[in-house]
Amino acid sequence: MMTSVDTDLIRVLADPLRLRIVTLLARETLCTTHLVEETGARQTNLSNHLRVLREAGVVETEPCGRYTYYKLRPDVIASLAGQFADLAESARTAAGNKRSCP
Repeated sequence: MMTSVDTDLIRVLADPLRLRIVTLLARETLCTTHLVEETGARQTNLSNHLRVLREAGVVETEPCGRYTYYKLRPDVIASLAGQFADLAESARTAAGNKRSCP
């Protein structure tokens, strides 16, 4: 079984600040103000990273008065984890396969 991993999603999550945001949102739904406090990032920089995460489908927004709350979409993370699990299973299955050199 040939398995591919969502490389676009990996690129999105490869950024240290975006990964930190995802880690924080895995614990609770937060607004931009909370994320600025937790990460120490500037609000404009944080907003740009949140836009990337939103466009990738990793987070979704929930308006609340003048604030916007962000929450993680666990199904997206679970899907990526499943892709890695499939890849690991393929590696286990193919452990004895060895192509000979010409």
